[in-house]
Amino acid sequence: MFTQEELIQSVQSANYKKLAQCLSVIENNEKDWKGILKSFSFDQNVPIIGITGPPGAGKSTIISALIKKLSLTMKVAVLAVDPTSPFTQGSLLGDRVRMMSQHNNKNIYIRSLATRGALGGLSNKTLEMSDVLRASGFDIIIIETVGVGQSEVEIAALADTSVVVLVPESGDEVQMIKSGIIEIADIVVVNKADRPEAKRFRATVLENIKNKTNSSWSIPAIETIATKDEGIDELIEAIQSHQKAEMENQKTILLAQQLYHHISHHRMDDLSMKELVNEIDKARGKNGVNIYLLAEKYLK
Repeated sequence: MFTQEELIQSVQSANYKKLAQCLSVIENNEKDWKGILKSFSFDQNVPIIGITGPPGAGKSTIISALIKKLSLTMKVAVLAVDPTSPFTQGSLLGDRVRMMSQHNNKNIYIRSLATRGALGGLSNKTLEMSDVLRASGFDIIIIETVGVGQSEVEIAALADTSVVVLVPESGDEVQMIKSGIIEIADIVVVNKADRPEAKRFRATVLENIKNKTNSSWSIPAIETIATKDEGIDELIEAIQSHQKAEMENQKTILLAQQLYHHISHHRMDDLSMKELVNEIDKARGKNGVNIYLLAEKYLK
């Protein structure tokens, strides 16, 4: 059994082996993973920042620049959600390739996890693993979604602040503005802002988000050139401002969404596609298939 005290000591000493082992137990549903979570207390004031956006927008570069600055005064954890290998069920294009320059920083811990078929740009265990990090003494947690495009909206139910990264380079980004992904933004980042069309693109973004909010928070559109660390200070300031403005107001709703997320995934744990295929085969051999009747067995 992993104790919270062990994990806090692991983070304080920057000896992350115990933490890595604990996260693996949670991710892989190993023995007593639920007991570990139930034994911890979680500091809800530790912010979770979600970074999402289409592939190629520069999310990893922005995160690398962010954590380099944040780690000067904080202990920072990153969960990088990656596509799943069809052969190993592990993650592809993991953080060690994309954020190699930050791996020797003792104030930074980076962990890849695979989607394993989950939709929405996250892994089914993102919530639980981020809570373990929250309980382990980190000051801030950053989650990078897969980069699958318009379906990356689940991060809004997990992150205290959702940052949507866009780039002014093709019609795809205009579609992002029109689609659900822009609806989850607390902060919009226009990356690669040195491109000629960046100013016009930012104006289009601002026009589309100005009426989106139903609170006092005014969604900013921040220009960055992440490869040169430009605009990163402004992004950090915007994240901190959003935390102060919205965190307390939205915390109850956010925790309810996280509870719903955990319960719904837990109820799916015992479902097997192979078992469902067998049920369908049996039904087809009898009186035909009515999936709503078959579902009753699993909905009790």
